[in-house]
Amino acid sequence: MIAALAAALLSASQAPVEVARPVASIVSPIWSNPQYRDQAHEVDQIATRLDLRPGMTVADIGAGSGYDTLRLAKVVGPKGHIVAEDVTPQYLDELRSAITGAGLSNVTVVLGSSGDPRLTPNSINAAIMVHMYHEIQQPMALLAALAPAFKAGGRLGIEELDRPTPAHGTPPKLLVCELAAAGYRLVQMAPLNGGLGYFAVFQPPNGRAAAAARQSVNCQG
Repeated sequence: MIAALAAALLSASQAPVEVARPVASIVSPIWSNPQYRDQAHEVDQIATRLDLRPGMTVADIGAGSGYDTLRLAKVVGPKGHIVAEDVTPQYLDELRSAITGAGLSNVTVVLGSSGDPRLTPNSINAAIMVHMYHEIQQPMALLAALAPAFKAGGRLGIEELDRPTPAHGTPPKLLVCELAAAGYRLVQMAPLNGGLGYFAVFQPPNGRAAAAARQSVNCQG
């Protein structure tokens, strides 16, 4: 019993902690108007930035109502797969209904936690976080838990608005700082067409870089 308690305390001391900045509340399962996003070709832009192709496996972190999930399922095709993750059970129940209604068989729904998306190691080619990074209660913990899920050459794409986190955005400088602290290397960052915000692509850390990632960070936007 003493050994088990010591192991638990050690695990707790090693767990990444929250960042020292405001975290926005989760207020909706969807960002903006679907018709507007379709007109701006949001999913096409994401697919291009991440070089998504048929047969790939993509994780939609914070999938919500599944706007990106449902559309990306067509991008990766029947031989590909989408893992739709969220921390809100109600959102996932509604998403399951949408998946069934769309007749999709290449989507898996996963209930994650604020610090762990609960994905299978070495299972995804890419992951996206669309207008939700600012809502992650434990971003450092989640990024650390997400890293092992990437296959070699995998990429993380984050779409955000350039505004303070309490206003449901993330300043680019803040995002890059926090991701770097978690061991993720910025590959590219550029605005999306149609006023959707900016899109940043990161290379996830390998085993050595992940081990060296900081457990806490105080970045400034």
